[in-house]
Amino acid sequence: MSAQTVLYDIPGPKARARNWLYSVLFFLVLALVLYYIYVGFDEKNQWAGALWEPFLNGSTWTEFIVPGLLNTLKAAALSIVIALPIGALLGIGRLSDHKWIRVPVGAVVEFFRAIPVLLLMVFAAAFYAFYTDIDAEIRPLFAAVTGLVLYNGSVMAEVFRAGILSLPKGQGEAASALGMRKTQIMMTVLLPQAVTLMLPALVSQLVVILKDTALAGQLTIGFNELIRSTGPLTGLYGNTIPTLIIVAIIFIVLNLLLSWFASWLENKLARRKKAPKGAKPVHSAPSSVVMQRDDASGGAL
Repeated sequence: MSAQTVLYDIPGPKARARNWLYSVLFFLVLALVLYYIYVGFDEKNQWAGALWEPFLNGSTWTEFIVPGLLNTLKAAALSIVIALPIGALLGIGRLSDHKWIRVPVGAVVEFFRAIPVLLLMVFAAAFYAFYTDIDAEIRPLFAAVTGLVLYNGSVMAEVFRAGILSLPKGQGEAASALGMRKTQIMMTVLLPQAVTLMLPALVSQLVVILKDTALAGQLTIGFNELIRSTGPLTGLYGNTIPTLIIVAIIFIVLNLLLSWFASWLENKLARRKKAPKGAKPVHSAPSSVVMQRDDASGGAL
């Protein structure tokens, strides 16, 4: 019988051998897939030096890549700054004791979570074009940010709600016993403690925002983000695959930097304060996430 830990049984000799076999088979299959992709690109001459040479010229970066990258970062930053407080307010609103607050907020969250981001961007672009006087040059940015905020703000609302509900009930009860009002309990007791638990899920959603900016360059929106701004390169040099590989690498680097910053921030917060005993980290915000306390006490408003 294998030894035991708190979380799982330590694998025995047969299990370890089987795990090694699975690992070897997996890496062999992965190597074959990568080789197949490499050969396919090579047959189409996608590894030819002439297709990659434009990326060695500074003008390629200054005229095509950097402007699109700056637009991508601008849209992502604006969306994050706006979506975070909106998500917090919606999440707290869904925990309200008052039905006239809880029900409409819940309807708003579920409605915008159910609509694809691209569709929200298209609707926003049409709305700004027909019903506002926003300049045509910045209208795509407004449409992109609007779609990203509506969708991701709704998703973050569930993250905030799950994080708050993951705290032990005694946290709110102790604060209530001290005579604190519900808003005070939420803002000074529950929410600060829940931030540490919500951070992994929030960072995951921030990465989604950064990647979804690419949708704004499609169809009728026409936002000049990173992928769209590099489009002329493929027309000039016929290097579609190399261009997309460079763009993919840039996105990977940006997401790694964002994840690194989140890890640094999480460690810093962990050193300053520990999560309350009994609380569980929030890793995602599915539609079924800890909804049992919708009608229970301990709301925010």
